[in-house]
This record gives sequence, C-alpha cells and structure tokens, in this order.
Amino acid sequence: MKLHQQQHGAVSLLKPEGPLAEPDLAEFSRTLRTLIGGKLGRVVLRSLSRPFVDSGGLEHCSTSPTDWDKAANASSFARLTKTISAVLELTEIDSHFELFEDVNSAVRSFL
Repeated sequence: MKLHQQQHGAVSLLKPEGPLAEPDLAEFSRTLRTLIGGKLGRVVLRSLSRPFVDSGGLEHCSTSPTDWDKAANASSFARLTKTISAVLELTEIDSHFELFEDVNSAVRSFL
C-alpha cells in the first residue's frame, strides 16, 4: 500500500492507496500515529475508497479513535465508498468519526 500525505494548514490529509489489510496495517498505523502526534493531531483519511478492507483494517479503525481521543485529537473520513460506509455503519465504527462527502468539507470542519 502507498500512503500519500498532504498538509492543508494544520490539517493532515492521508490517502491510502490499495487494500487496507495485513501486512500493510503496521505502516498505516505508524504513519497515522506520527500525523496525530504533530500539527494539533487533525487528520483526515482521504478517499478511503479501498478495494478491500479486512478485519484487521476494521479493527484498526475501531480502536484508533479511542487512542486519538486520549490525545485530544480529532479525525474524520472523507469520500468513502458506499460499501465501506455500510460496513462502518454496521459495525458501529462510524460513530467514532465525522464522515464527509468531500475533502474540503472535512478540512473546513476543523476551523
């Protein structure tokens, strides 16, 4: 998996490219923790239109918000596919994040 990063002021955008699955979760987690540790911890996971998310990816999504909340950080998803949105809703992970239709709306939510 490739991880593309961008900065919009104090907001970090992270766009994973490829499946959110083992063995790439360790790198994904390290990158996220680095981003939330700096620049006020404001992170937008951009275009999470992954072709595949395994149970490890779902577990990561469900436990990360707790870690982020402890650090007083904020996070959101932008541009989810219908399938990923449905899975997050069914597993009740969606309640841990703010979900946005586009990246600009997600970035503006931190203002």
